[in-house]
Amino acid sequence: MPDFSERPRRPDDHPGHRPLPAGCFRVQRPIRFSHSDPAGIVYFPVYFDMFNGVVEDWFTQGLDIDYASMILDRRLGLPIVHAECDFTIPSRMGDTLTLGVLIERLGRSSLKLRINGEVNGQVRLSGGLTVVTTSLDDFASIPIPDDIRHAMERYKAGCEV
Repeated sequence: MPDFSERPRRPDDHPGHRPLPAGCFRVQRPIRFSHSDPAGIVYFPVYFDMFNGVVEDWFTQGLDIDYASMILDRRLGLPIVHAECDFTIPSRMGDTLTLGVLIERLGRSSLKLRINGEVNGQVRLSGGLTVVTTSLDDFASIPIPDDIRHAMERYKAGCEV
């Protein structure tokens, strides 16, 4: 039987639960009625939809690589092969959630991202996404193209400053 008398887990017990560095890309999303479950808090799958949206925005606005063109013209995909999330504090309708992106690992063809959601600087959730660069013609993994890799390396260095 677990011992629930121990100190409760604090949001900053895990490094991913700390606010992202100042140089990281951020977008704000209002929490709407349609995001909420009957308990009045964000229904957890909605966050994964938000994660996907923030990655698209990050490519286009943060890396200056048009996401739609990457998919439609260059035929490059970024399917999620692993997703995880820790929900530390509930968010409710009326909150404004700030979502930020941090590169945790840049591999040959894969990328691990940390996406934190914060309200007023307080981390509400911390998600991890692993995506793999693929050809949309045969769905095989491919190395991250040089222009994208260079943009990601510049971004990663800017977040660490």
